[in-house]
Amino acid sequence: MWQLVLMINGYFISVLGCAMLITAGYDMYTFGVTWSQFLNAAIFTLFIGVSLFLSNRTNINTISMRQGYLLTATSWLSLSLLAAVPFMLCGVTKGFADAFFEAVSGLSGTGATVFADVESLPKPILLWRSILNMTGGIGVVIFAAALLPFLGIGGMQIFQRENSDVNDKFMPKFHYIAKRIIIVYATFLVGCILCLYMAGMSWFEAVNHGFSTVATAGFSTKNDSIAAFDSLKIEIIIIFFMLLSSLPMTFFVMLLQNKVRQSIRTIQVEAFLKTYALIVLIMTLWARISGVYDSFFKALRYAAFNVAAIITTTGFSSADYLSWGTFAVAAFALISLIGGCPGSTTGSIKIFRWQVITAFLKQSFVSAVEPKRVTPLKIKQFLIENSVVGSVLIFITLFFITAAVLILLLSLCGVDVFTAYAAVLGCITNVGPSVAQSIGPKGNYGFFSPQVKYILAVAMLLGRLEILTLLVVFTRIFWRK
Repeated sequence: MWQLVLMINGYFISVLGCAMLITAGYDMYTFGVTWSQFLNAAIFTLFIGVSLFLSNRTNINTISMRQGYLLTATSWLSLSLLAAVPFMLCGVTKGFADAFFEAVSGLSGTGATVFADVESLPKPILLWRSILNMTGGIGVVIFAAALLPFLGIGGMQIFQRENSDVNDKFMPKFHYIAKRIIIVYATFLVGCILCLYMAGMSWFEAVNHGFSTVATAGFSTKNDSIAAFDSLKIEIIIIFFMLLSSLPMTFFVMLLQNKVRQSIRTIQVEAFLKTYALIVLIMTLWARISGVYDSFFKALRYAAFNVAAIITTTGFSSADYLSWGTFAVAAFALISLIGGCPGSTTGSIKIFRWQVITAFLKQSFVSAVEPKRVTPLKIKQFLIENSVVGSVLIFITLFFITAAVLILLLSLCGVDVFTAYAAVLGCITNVGPSVAQSIGPKGNYGFFSPQVKYILAVAMLLGRLEILTLLVVFTRIFWRK
């Protein structure tokens, strides 16, 4: 079981080492002073990665379910540990807890940061943070589109049949999906970077924000995030690509193949966009009526951007939405629980699971009034199997139980209840900035103790890996032969 897992881990680690070389090369090109630290980190990482790959090399015909879980858990943990090395060697973090937190936040696409002043950081560090966003984003999409349906996590097995037109074996299917997803992802990246540059950003700012936007991750080169640019054109571009990246990448693969048809993916795309539009309207009316902004257009501008940033779990901000009143604080906390579509770079619970829960509640209401009536569980015309409903209910139950446990752990570390709730909410949904002022759009996570940062790093990984994928590895039954 371990040989295949270690070999693939070695491959991923080697890719991470190459990313460090790119950052070192950029620093050398711009006559920086941190290139040697990145070079040392790259050599160390490549040595581990290449050694694991060569010493465990084998043919991959299929991956068992145990190997799938184990591969997911070990690869994200090992990559996070090694991604922290450049932060340590460059001396920009106080200790390993800060470096590990920043690395996990980058790879998981959370966008939470320990840095109070990111503008004072060396440019290679800023680029490294964005590269982590970008590499983590593509990893998340391939994981969500290829592995989750295979593992049957949280109802995702319903999407397995849409990707089953290649072969019944896992690996041919994986290669088929991954190649096309990378093409779509790269197209979005290039398009976003070019648009941001033409809208007024420098090449460096455009590359960094392009990486963070398409990965729906949220790391910025500015302390005030997107608000620092105060540009309507930049905000519109980022809204467009945040929403685009929150839709299933396989949906765009279908578009490229001229296979647009009414499918379960199309239904969730429609539901997500309608939900976004409705919330924007509500928040616009609130911001205007409550007097936050003196015109409807201003209210619409800032509501559209910040709702998009939270519902897609990107975590950018163009205004301090926590100053809009208690209704806005409560609303943004709930919005962060929605998330985008499965098979996208977004985090949180995701719109499809809420569709399943809504359909299940409708069926339950009908059964309560007319017990003898047989009511099929449907999302529009698509029948939903009981196994999918069960998986979704298990996922949501685990999500909230895990969040409750993490809040209790933070409380034991001396964090007040509201801040603990906000921190766990921001990390387990992979939004980053949360609804407490200290860790909101103008705050950061740097003031927490090392113990709290480790707990929140685990929360980010749990949220990104769909809870069950990580937890199941620590159960006795997983290791039983």
